[in-house]
Amino acid sequence: DATSVRVLPKGSVDLSELVPSVGPVDKYWKYLDETSAAITAPRLRAVLDLFFADDAFRIRFEQCPGAPGTGHHAQLGGLLQHTCEVVLIARQIARVARADEELVSAGAMLHDIGKLESYTWEDGVFDTTLHGRLSGHIAIGATMLATTLAAQPEPVCMPEEAMILEHFILSHHGKLEYGAAVKPMTLEAEILHFADDASAKTA
Repeated sequence: DATSVRVLPKGSVDLSELVPSVGPVDKYWKYLDETSAAITAPRLRAVLDLFFADDAFRIRFEQCPGAPGTGHHAQLGGLLQHTCEVVLIARQIARVARADEELVSAGAMLHDIGKLESYTWEDGVFDTTLHGRLSGHIAIGATMLATTLAAQPEPVCMPEEAMILEHFILSHHGKLEYGAAVKPMTLEAEILHFADDASAKTA
């Protein structure tokens, strides 16, 4: 029987020892970093680097769960694991469908960035933030992309390219009744939707 209980200072215990976790994340980062580095389109890679080459972004991205509660990939690191699965599935479909594999890869890496501001996990409870409840991760992700691009001193990509990347975020849930802001309107966006759905449903 316990004879005493004391509150430990925040951060004194590794959160992954107390809540569900995907475990070491090095293999996931290796896959995403290699995928990004292999992209030959310089502006596409530059957009990805605004996020995935930023240390503060990477720290939060590798901790964020894929969903709150009992949703898919509801673990520390779940978002990173889910993103790797979506990239892997989407690349395979793109090859079969003769789609733009690099564009699909970039869209898959960016599609759920809004979850960083939609979910909270630091206290050991996977929950939705007020911002997440009011706006949803899809709208938040599209805003994050637009805001980050607009903050650069020089344009990183063409406006049309930014719209295509934004469309991946807005449409990856496939149907409006499933939370998509718009339906997928390109082959690559349709592929991303199927890959996202496959990863989520098989988790």
